[in-house]
Amino acid sequence: MNGMSVLPARPADQVVVSRALEIAGRLANDATDVITATAGRGASPPFDWVTDTGRTLERHTRRVLAAEFPGIPVATADAPIRDAVRWELAAVDGTANYLAGLPWCAYSLALLDADGPVVGVVADPYRAQIYAAARGRGARANGVAFTLADRADAAGTIVCTELLSGQEWPGMTAFCGFAARAHARVRVLGSAALAVTEVALGHAAATVLHGYQRAEVAAALALAAEAGAEVLDPSGASIALPADGLLVAAPGVTDQILGWWLRARLG
Repeated sequence: MNGMSVLPARPADQVVVSRALEIAGRLANDATDVITATAGRGASPPFDWVTDTGRTLERHTRRVLAAEFPGIPVATADAPIRDAVRWELAAVDGTANYLAGLPWCAYSLALLDADGPVVGVVADPYRAQIYAAARGRGARANGVAFTLADRADAAGTIVCTELLSGQEWPGMTAFCGFAARAHARVRVLGSAALAVTEVALGHAAATVLHGYQRAEVAAALALAAEAGAEVLDPSGASIALPADGLLVAAPGVTDQILGWWLRARLG
């Protein structure tokens, strides 16, 4: 899987973009209704991480997109990339939270081309929020435009991360220590999509993900880019959809938090 450079990003067909935003927003609203109505049912051991709700939402999404955008495939999880233009879907991102009834999961749908996310929609069902962005059109929360302000320092902020296959990622303990000494706090909340979205919204200063599935983050990265966040790969290169780890950060703290991440990984 190759990362996608931010520049140059080719302009997308604006008729397609408008239609994609409309349909993705409708699907996100559908998902919100389903998730809030069914959350907290739990699962019999061993956990079935692909829930009935996830399957239902995936089938519904595929059916609608096939009718509205024939010929554009829908990818889920980390399916091999066969088409530059495609949809990426995470029907329930934060499955463990969803099964337990913890109010922190998302529905994520993105339209991508060879340059990265073109349209991204993330539903936060428990807060009744639909976040949407399109390349060059900005980001919106329930239809209201938002942008990200610069931060002078990471002190006093929240930095998000996620576990890697249920375990600490290499250097995670050290990373948390660097953040604590800088008077920042690291939080593991259980949804990669929402962790990135919280940076776009300005609630978190940054999110570091050592590993993830494309479908979990593609839509949120569209939000982050359009809101004005910086998206970097582990080397510090600006990448629209990094392949192996990413940092999403508010301008002004990117170098500081990238430094923690680099030092933590180097041991």
